[in-house]
Amino acid sequence: MNIDYDGDLTVSMGVSDIDAAIEWYANILNFELLYKNEDIAWGEMSTGLTNVNLGLSQVETVQQGGGATPVWGVKNIVDAKASLDAAKVKQDGDIQHIPGMVKLLTFYDPDDNAMMLFENDSQ
Repeated sequence: MNIDYDGDLTVSMGVSDIDAAIEWYANILNFELLYKNEDIAWGEMSTGLTNVNLGLSQVETVQQGGGATPVWGVKNIVDAKASLDAAKVKQDGDIQHIPGMVKLLTFYDPDDNAMMLFENDSQ
């Protein structure tokens, strides 16, 4: 089997209020709204990464646990954490450091969708 990928990726997340989610992702992660379709309760946001978008689907019940966790690469995780702290974004502890490999920080959107930030630590 051969799958010919086109280079695009859209990460889809269920949210309880699409308008509130769009505002949160714009204000906290600096994502930009590409479009919103009221008929299907779907919106898509540019993440600032080439060909990587975030799809937001308004659902009655946001499922917790399981599923994929988007992990966003950052240049400076300490600065990124400070921005999340200033915005009072819920986090799962402090920055985890695996020397010579990676620094990681888990955080949550208002619907408790888990995400992570990472900074490469390979020197």
